[in-house]
Amino acid sequence: MNYIDTHTHLDFPDFDPDREQVLADSRRLGVRRLLVMGVYRDNWERLWTLVQAHPQLYAAFGLHPIYLEQHRPEHLKELRTWLERLSGHPKCCAVGEIGLDYFISELDRERQQELFEAQLQLAAEFELPVLLHVRRAHAATIATLKRWRLKRAGIIHAFAGSREEAREYIKLGFKLGLGGAATWPQAQRLRRVVTELPREALVLETDAPDMAPSFQAHQRNSPQWLPEIARQLAELRGESAEEFANACLHNSCELFGWPATPMPSG
Repeated sequence: MNYIDTHTHLDFPDFDPDREQVLADSRRLGVRRLLVMGVYRDNWERLWTLVQAHPQLYAAFGLHPIYLEQHRPEHLKELRTWLERLSGHPKCCAVGEIGLDYFISELDRERQQELFEAQLQLAAEFELPVLLHVRRAHAATIATLKRWRLKRAGIIHAFAGSREEAREYIKLGFKLGLGGAATWPQAQRLRRVVTELPREALVLETDAPDMAPSFQAHQRNSPQWLPEIARQLAELRGESAEEFANACLHNSCELFGWPATPMPSG
């Protein structure tokens, strides 16, 4: 089976000691494409250099709300420059990771909103999907997306909302990213919602090195665990692992305009 990890941070220093081995192991296990997130201006160059060096890797560029205090107005201009320079490049496939975070109380919500909408504007201009970080901000995010109605929509990363919120995102054309969080037995509400989500709206992700699955508790998360995450999610939903993985693969390829086969092998 083939898999796409739609959300990783493989450029982070956590992977510096063994990044090549992680990629080789992931490829051996069928993880053929991995999308690496840009989160602040200073990681874009590192990210792009990494992505260009590996056939498996693809890039998204954005300004993450968690790093709000690091972002400057000129960084939005630089983001536009990056997107202009890489427009049409097959390795640059999204604006992200962007969004709203209401979980961290000290992050100014008005500034977050302004930054979020400025990046939605860029996504609309360059006709790119968006990869959205949403924590305790589903109502504000949905309201914003209803105003923007992006042509290519995107992915709600690490979806942990309600069935009703999922329905609103799906109506707007968004896919819902599922990863290790739903493998934890104590995540009862999330696990219940996951069983009710339509398969045609789901994509797989790890958020590596964060959000480790239950079978790797308190350890660094990695794209290597994606096949086992997929297997456990399929079991939770009462589906065959192959059908579930193939559906998520199809959904990811449809969003990013990739052919499902053949998958990169190098």
